[in-house]
Amino acid sequence: MLLGAIVVLLTGQISPYDAAGAVNLDVMIFLAGMFVIGESMQESGYLLHLSYHIFRRAETMDQLLLLILFGAGLLSALLMNDTLAIIGTPLMLYFARTQSISPKLLLLSLAFAVTTGSAMSTIGNPQNLMIAVNGNLDDPFLVFLQYLLLPTVANLLLAYLLLKFFYRDQFQSKPLQIRLEQIEDPRLAFLCEMSFILLVILILAKIAAVLLGIGAEFRLTYIALISALPILLFSSRRWEVMRKIDWCTLIFFAAMFVLMESVWRSGIFQSLMANSQADLTSVPAILALSVIFSQLISNVPFVALCQPLLVDPSARELMALAAGSTIAGNLFILGAASNVIIIQNAERSGETLTFLEFARVGVPLTAMNVLVYWLLL
Repeated sequence: MLLGAIVVLLTGQISPYDAAGAVNLDVMIFLAGMFVIGESMQESGYLLHLSYHIFRRAETMDQLLLLILFGAGLLSALLMNDTLAIIGTPLMLYFARTQSISPKLLLLSLAFAVTTGSAMSTIGNPQNLMIAVNGNLDDPFLVFLQYLLLPTVANLLLAYLLLKFFYRDQFQSKPLQIRLEQIEDPRLAFLCEMSFILLVILILAKIAAVLLGIGAEFRLTYIALISALPILLFSSRRWEVMRKIDWCTLIFFAAMFVLMESVWRSGIFQSLMANSQADLTSVPAILALSVIFSQLISNVPFVALCQPLLVDPSARELMALAAGSTIAGNLFILGAASNVIIIQNAERSGETLTFLEFARVGVPLTAMNVLVYWLLL
């Protein structure tokens, strides 16, 4: 993505001024704020401590898998799927090591959980955030929940059933024993807890403000910045945390905005969409195109290119775009950045998922996901 952005700049297909203007600062700042909170949770040991309280009741593999799918799915709706991919991967490998479970099963569970769960929230993933920022929705939080909560819950249950089918040998009668891990940095962990509480309060305040008609200026960027303030202002490890956040993903998004703006100005994508004769007011067409094109250029660039083509879109059409571009990440590894993040982090510890291992479960799961969203939207 970065090389592509450099090429269009060097060849004059977009000016440096226009390239700078193409970068969506709301998305960039929000991502940075979420990454600060996520990295701090991991560095302080608060993540493993919190995981005990979430997973301690899991006595069987079925219970653990359901808690991973719904726990990570819900948290990804609050902390963004890329953030959960970063902080969740070491947790999955920890469970695999301490409970003698296949790491592939747990990594797939995390990937499907953060992808599927993020669909129901404005801040669940970058493409939803872009749709919310640019879609002129009066109350994006409530609109996403109204349209996508029920189908998302149904799709998380489908992920559980498919994973149990493909990895049925892992569901043995041996009881699990989840241990309480000590917090490594109590002060940083306390600040993480304050940041997380702030995040939840601000999201609820945003919803209430919009309902009262006073929330137009309460931007999503403010939620991320204010939530990260306890760590940035009061932690002595703030610079260490800042150095360790996922700068590669931030560079990816900045470069993507530049490259996609250049592609948009060229008219190539518009021609492809016109030649496809797709009806962009049809929910099935939007879902199908989102899943297919997201495999070619990934879901965030697809939304960046496709959203301007929707003329005065209804909330239902925007939700179809959000759902389709999100669950496209369940099909193949390259369908979502969160998949790549999970596998990259796992490979540092000697574990991985191959393309075929992912697709074996992902292809039937995505087909069912599309059907569910089509029926319920």
